[in-house]
Amino acid sequence: DVQLVESGGGSVQTGGSLKLSCAGSGVDYQHYCMGWFRQRPGRAREGVAVASMDSDNSTRYADFVKGRFTISQDNAKNTVYLQMDSLKPEDTAMYYCAADDRPWVCRGGFDGYQYWGQGTQVTVS
Repeated sequence: DVQLVESGGGSVQTGGSLKLSCAGSGVDYQHYCMGWFRQRPGRAREGVAVASMDSDNSTRYADFVKGRFTISQDNAKNTVYLQMDSLKPEDTAMYYCAADDRPWVCRGGFDGYQYWGQGTQVTVS
C-alpha cells in the first residue's frame, strides 16, 4: 500500500517561510510523480506544485506560487518537499501531498492523483 505522511505545517507571519515534507512508503519512485495540493477554507482543492520522480525531474507550478514555492525531492529518503517563501495570508490552507504512477496523470499536470496524505495545516497571518 502507498502511504504518504506530511509534516512541517504551522503558523507563520506574512512574508515568512515554511518547508513541508512528505514521506512516502510503498512507492516506486522511479515510476511516480508526486505533488502538493491545497484546500483553502470554503474553496475547492487546487494544485500547487508537482514533480516527476524519475530522471526527468520535471516540475510544474500553479501560477499563484511561481517564484515563491519550490518543490524538490530526495529519492534516497522517499521524500518530497515544498519550500514556501514569501507567504501570504491567502496561502492559508490545508496542504496535501499526493502521488501517482500512471503516465497520463504524471504528464497531465494536477489532475487525477490517486494517493493522498492526510494533510498539514499552514496558517499565515
